[in-house]
Amino acid sequence: MAGVHVTTTINSDPVEYVCPADESLMDVLRDRLGLMGVKEGCGTGDCGACSITLDGQLVCSCLVLGAEAEGRAITTVEGMADGQNLHPLQEQFINNAALQCGICTPGFLIAAKALLDENSDPTETEIRYALAGNLCRCTGYDKIVKAVQAAAKDLRK
Repeated sequence: MAGVHVTTTINSDPVEYVCPADESLMDVLRDRLGLMGVKEGCGTGDCGACSITLDGQLVCSCLVLGAEAEGRAITTVEGMADGQNLHPLQEQFINNAALQCGICTPGFLIAAKALLDENSDPTETEIRYALAGNLCRCTGYDKIVKAVQAAAKDLRK
């Protein structure tokens, strides 16, 4: 198979892979690297289920080519926990029942983490704005917003 050789960092670990030049980063992460937390919801960047951070910036991995990850740092939902210790966002999503089917949850977690990395004390409006690129068809958004508010409080302690 002719392809592009990529050396990158994923969840703080060095990773190398070969992919076709036109393969999305979402497909690389799921199909080549087994990072199943990256979900395909729409494939067009409209739902946020495949959200990751790329060099600290929130992106939909379905809109990025796998080859574009060369030399860059990727974080997926699998990189949020510290071993067996969940990130406060993950804990608060559980505590606040901010998830149901789970398709959107990883994207919401990554988007919320990107927000809290930039703003440790966001208002409800700022949270809703930061999460506007993520769609949920099961829970509604109030529980998700409350979980982010609780996690922000936990992280400020």
